[in-house]
Amino acid sequence: MAETGHRHHAIDYVELTVTDMAAARTFYSGAFGWEFNDYGPGYSGIVGPGGAGSPEAGGLALGDSAPTRGGPLVLLYSDDLDATVEKVRAAGGQIVDGPYDFPGGRRFHFTDPSGNELGVWSSA
Repeated sequence: MAETGHRHHAIDYVELTVTDMAAARTFYSGAFGWEFNDYGPGYSGIVGPGGAGSPEAGGLALGDSAPTRGGPLVLLYSDDLDATVEKVRAAGGQIVDGPYDFPGGRRFHFTDPSGNELGVWSSA
């Protein structure tokens, strides 16, 4: 069997519904440096951590309405949480919780321009 890079029962792909594709791409590019594969006006693949040619880590899908808070929470990691807070704000995100301490380090939650809530944590 050929190696696919996918792990059995592991989270393999995260897809976020967005209300404005251009605004979402601008936000995630500005806040986190993400790059995208363009699949037309309704979908953008999030380039994986290995760069171009690596499996995509997820995607942005154009939807009809803004998501509501309370669904599954995607967490990103940061080596410098305070700098990431500032990048999220500068890119147009809204900090909705924190930063706060928890037993594993510090974290905060934000919403993107479409209303998706994500979190960022740091061990320091």
